[in-house]
Amino acid sequence: MKNTCLFLIVLFLLGATAKAQDDIAVPGQITFYDVPPRWLIDMPTAGTLPRGHYNIGVRLYSNGGALGYTDIGISNRFTLGLSYGGNNIISNKTPNWNDRVGFQLKFRLVDELEYFPAITIGFTDQGFGQWIDQADRYEFKSRGFYVVASRSFYFYKWTSGWHAGISRSLEDAVDSDGNDVDGQLTIFGGFDATFDYNLALQLEYDAAINDDSDKSPYSGKGRGYLNASIKWLFAANLELEVVFKDLLINRRALDGGSNTFTREVRMTYIDKF
Repeated sequence: MKNTCLFLIVLFLLGATAKAQDDIAVPGQITFYDVPPRWLIDMPTAGTLPRGHYNIGVRLYSNGGALGYTDIGISNRFTLGLSYGGNNIISNKTPNWNDRVGFQLKFRLVDELEYFPAITIGFTDQGFGQWIDQADRYEFKSRGFYVVASRSFYFYKWTSGWHAGISRSLEDAVDSDGNDVDGQLTIFGGFDATFDYNLALQLEYDAAINDDSDKSPYSGKGRGYLNASIKWLFAANLELEVVFKDLLINRRALDGGSNTFTREVRMTYIDKF
């Protein structure tokens, strides 16, 4: 059943690509300006899907990992989503599926005003990278509960958004006695810049205060996580994105360490009912 779901997601994306290529550059089609970014790389923005819109996508990462996801705009303020994936999906090994299905919700409390940012609250238990059974967490922790503010700035043929927030993950490291050693709040921020309607640059930094304990072999090294991506509106409704994660080489990999950043690919199809 799990393999079938992933296969259907891939087929849908391939079909969406063909459909979108036929419609590219048609006036009235969805663009970055119609649907603001709901996430940067791993971190949320205050943006939500408009009512009746949906996205479906897949994220490919190291160790043959793949994560499928979908979100639906219940209203202009409220978005719901689900995600699921695992490691060794794109490989000749037996797939190692995540321990649970990811769940996301976002509600925008305040719309952006001329001199005031949009403010959104939300929750997601979907982390990124490998699921670590011994620590009951993802390699990169899920965001958990969060509050984020976003402010947009518009120029001639491009726009930028600045985002900052605070979050509390439910994935807490524990010591040998079962005491919480890494359960603090953390802060994050970043920006996106969209150029000439079809190309976007995104940059984010997570202080990872909740992921720097020297008592846990799976925590970071205290540098925080710096991520960047380049996103291309490949066709009318299809976003292709190249992601560069952990540019500061903060994570302690399961094999004892990492000597370079992580490269990923993300594809997202957006449409409306």
